[in-house]
Amino acid sequence: MSQSPLPYPPSPWQPPRPIEAPQRRRAARRSPIVHILLFVATFFTTSLTGAFALGVNPLVDPWSLRAGFSYSTTLMIIMLFHEFGHYFLAVFHRVGTTLPFFLPGPPLPPPFLAPGTFGAFIRIRELLPSRRALFDIGAAGPWAGLLIAAPAFYIGLRLSDVRPQVLAPAGGVLGESLMMKGLTWLALGTTGDNVTITLHPIGVAGWWGLVITMLNLMPIGQLDGGHVVYAMFGRRHRWIARGAVFLVAALAVFSSGTWAVWVLIAMIIGVDHPPTVEDFVPLQGWRRLGGWLTILMFFLVFMPGLAHDSAQPDEPDAQRVEVRAESPDGGWPATMWRQTTWSEPLLSRVGGWKR
Repeated sequence: MSQSPLPYPPSPWQPPRPIEAPQRRRAARRSPIVHILLFVATFFTTSLTGAFALGVNPLVDPWSLRAGFSYSTTLMIIMLFHEFGHYFLAVFHRVGTTLPFFLPGPPLPPPFLAPGTFGAFIRIRELLPSRRALFDIGAAGPWAGLLIAAPAFYIGLRLSDVRPQVLAPAGGVLGESLMMKGLTWLALGTTGDNVTITLHPIGVAGWWGLVITMLNLMPIGQLDGGHVVYAMFGRRHRWIARGAVFLVAALAVFSSGTWAVWVLIAMIIGVDHPPTVEDFVPLQGWRRLGGWLTILMFFLVFMPGLAHDSAQPDEPDAQRVEVRAESPDGGWPATMWRQTTWSEPLLSRVGGWKR
């Protein structure tokens, strides 16, 4: 996600005229130490999340932290690609910006579903010169992140344990999108409706990467989707953004209460988007096509709900499919994310993902 300052809007009745390029002040060279410390802290909290999910406690046995590296490394690479997609395009357009700030999150114990991070962002220090630059910077992050998240989810599926569906596991069901269904069919030859998939940690990180992409592409305020929609439609963005907030509120009521958090976030960051310097110059050519493709990507990764309890059939003698963790050294299982029940070690509702 990228954030830019809020300028006063130019008068809509003022005719287009040549705009002088703003005076660029040389930004003071800043030490990267804060960015490095936040990155290390986020890697630690995501590693804790992955380790707790496998039933080990690095706070008691520090060496067991390595159990979470497969999950945390994949997720951190996804976020790195996303944020540096923004960063490099900002540098290309000579827009002053910061290095990415990574935000560590609490590695919550079961039964909570949490990635171990609040994400990351860059801070843009000046007005964006045009809607072209706004589009390039805003769209680069989601596309770069998806470049890693989608293959990670596919690889995770290939490494996952797949069993015939006898009874839905006592864990939970992950939200799914059209892209996830397509990747599941490519990896396993099934859409997953008649099997139980015990997802590998690389796949779990890929799933979170797809969630991050979806949330950032919401066309609200200064989220990446807000940048793209404003670059395409200008001030009509405000009506699209309000419609998106209404949709999210409806999802919070009728689909998943998790969306209520995003209604609150929209109220905090603001629904509207600030204008650019050359705001009257529209997108043209391949950028406009790229805008429509970015909107299509949002619909492909959109999930109405992130996760929910799995429904249990009424047959009392039905057999429940469970796959238990078995690791000779007590650490990370060789190939599989092995928890299935919601109440077992963290991300069990992910591990017990039933398709």
